[in-house]
Amino acid sequence: MVEFGEDGHRKTPLLFYRTPSGAEPVLDWLKDLPTEERREIGRDLMRAQWRWPVGMPLCRAMGGGIWEIRSNLHSGRTARVLFYAGDNELVALHGFIKKTQATPHSELKLAMKRMKEVRRS
Repeated sequence: MVEFGEDGHRKTPLLFYRTPSGAEPVLDWLKDLPTEERREIGRDLMRAQWRWPVGMPLCRAMGGGIWEIRSNLHSGRTARVLFYAGDNELVALHGFIKKTQATPHSELKLAMKRMKEVRRS
């Protein structure tokens, strides 16, 4: 079911990547974060849902079909949620705390692997 906000924007469903065994690593990562950081990232995820497609500074294309949600946390840390924009849905594939200016290749590679799994199913 498609939801619309008071401003007429459509809410794009956000799904979380699930492993074949049923684990949800992005949700697990979020749950392990301090409460305030989890809330900040959650607000950014919700903004992406309600405004999709949205660009900088909130979202940026990373190539190969992967996008990132960019969260600059009040703690001074930087978080990224890498996602795939599928047919009428967003799929959160991987989340991490960014420690370098450039997104590490290993983080993108993991998101790509998960995206391929999602697209096959």
